[in-house]
Amino acid sequence: MPLLDFPPGDNATDTIINGVHFNLTTLRDWNYQYYSNQTVSNGTWDWCMIMAEPWTPTRILANGTFMNSTWCYTPTHPMGPRASVGMAFAVVFGIGIVLSLVNLDRHGRLHLPIEKRFYPVGRRWQWYFSIIACALAVAGLISNVDVDRMFLPELPVVFVSFFWYLIQMAAMAIVWESVRHWGSWMERQFIDADPFSLPEDGRRYRFELLIPLVFYAFLFLNFFLVFPRNWGPIQLQRSPEQTLLEAIPAATELRLKLGSFALFFAWIIVLISLRHTINEYLPRNRGLLNRSIGIIKLTPLRLHLLIFLSLVVVAYQAFVPWSWENSPMNINGNVAAIYLGGFLPSLLIVYVNIVAGFMRPNEDQELIRQRRRRGAEHDAQLRITKKPTWWRRVRGEIPPPNETMRERLTRNTREVGGRRIDPVLEAELAAAGPRPDQAQPLNPSTGPNTVEMGAMQRPNSNGSSNGSELPSPNPSRPRPDFEAYAGKSDRRRNERTMAAVAGMLFPTSDNGADYARRRAELMTDGPAPPPYRDNGDGRRQPSERSNSAASMASPAQQPKSMLDV
Repeated sequence: MPLLDFPPGDNATDTIINGVHFNLTTLRDWNYQYYSNQTVSNGTWDWCMIMAEPWTPTRILANGTFMNSTWCYTPTHPMGPRASVGMAFAVVFGIGIVLSLVNLDRHGRLHLPIEKRFYPVGRRWQWYFSIIACALAVAGLISNVDVDRMFLPELPVVFVSFFWYLIQMAAMAIVWESVRHWGSWMERQFIDADPFSLPEDGRRYRFELLIPLVFYAFLFLNFFLVFPRNWGPIQLQRSPEQTLLEAIPAATELRLKLGSFALFFAWIIVLISLRHTINEYLPRNRGLLNRSIGIIKLTPLRLHLLIFLSLVVVAYQAFVPWSWENSPMNINGNVAAIYLGGFLPSLLIVYVNIVAGFMRPNEDQELIRQRRRRGAEHDAQLRITKKPTWWRRVRGEIPPPNETMRERLTRNTREVGGRRIDPVLEAELAAAGPRPDQAQPLNPSTGPNTVEMGAMQRPNSNGSSNGSELPSPNPSRPRPDFEAYAGKSDRRRNERTMAAVAGMLFPTSDNGADYARRRAELMTDGPAPPPYRDNGDGRRQPSERSNSAASMASPAQQPKSMLDV
């Protein structure tokens, strides 16, 4: 910064600055120097005083202290156009934080079980980056107030520049996550309809696994080219000479130019991911022209806007290192260019994503709707008519909310007979009492029977029951007597059982005679079995040779089981 001689005073030890007399000897004893920006400093950061009106000190003491002085880095100026427009942008970005949180809750909420292939965080990243971009923008734009109001520029202009570059990275991440998640959503719809249509291997799977790494590699390359540097010279804009020697070279250095190229390659990766999604999950077109038209037609409108705005972000970041007049690091830069090219594209990216988020349903709810539609189509193909939702409620199939486990088991037991229990109808019937025309049960000892068949009792194992409890289709006709067979022949037992059942099911006028005749026939012993004939294939008789003294002396062999016979 250029130095100036102290203005002459009344004598050799006096100097007059803006009409105030100061002791020149004291100023020189404490190494104070007078600068062209109307400040006095002895080279230290905290001993810098403003000499311009109306902040001129009243006097200087012998110990070098100024009376009624104002520090050089005090915000003394009113808010200018840069600060006013920045506060308006900060308010809009602040609203974007709230709307992004609403969309995060809207689209991040789970309505289906978590799938290993599609984690919920994948669809939330775009909203995370939206919140980050808005928060960084609010912090940087509020710092613009001090950029305008500070008498000498200091850290606020560094904060604005630092946060501005971070906003560019967050905006590119929003666009990337929107495009990537659109492809993931297309894949999820394919897999939900057919889990085996897209296997987790092959070229497609490896490409989708590696391309996010490539994008974030270029994004972090942009970060490492821009941020690990000395940001101090940016604030050295306290005079035209200092700005030319310190600030402009720091704002237009080679690292910033290379960083914009890294961001451009990240934008190219976004286009490659979009082309891959269209090629894999949407109908393919033949020919270069048709494919180009297909990319435009098949891409959602929000992605068209996001990709175009992200290109503007990349272009302006590449333009800033070549144009100091339009750089956000210039405290006297072009305000219109700074906000229209530097902050507006990022703001539009955030709000395009927000508006599209409000227009789209939750993905889990959309999958549920698609499953219902597919189920309705399958039912129509199979000619299955689905009952309306009120059907079970009217028929009493919906259990009451306060039903105990015992009541539930009782209700399930009653339904075994084939009749569903309506609690309201049962209560009305119980209050009305038994009907006079209601038929008596077949077995009075067992009470009313809820089974559609007649009451049946199993005969005792000792054969004492005569089958009188079996139902008859014609109760007016006498039933033939039936005596349980006590023999060991299964064939005769089956014949007698079949005869008894036939007599009960098909009673006729001459059933008694037929039954007696059949009974006599069954009770009659049949002819004697044929005599046993030995065909010589049996066991060979022991020969005389085997009748040795040892075998004659040993006792006879006793068979231990039927296998020894």
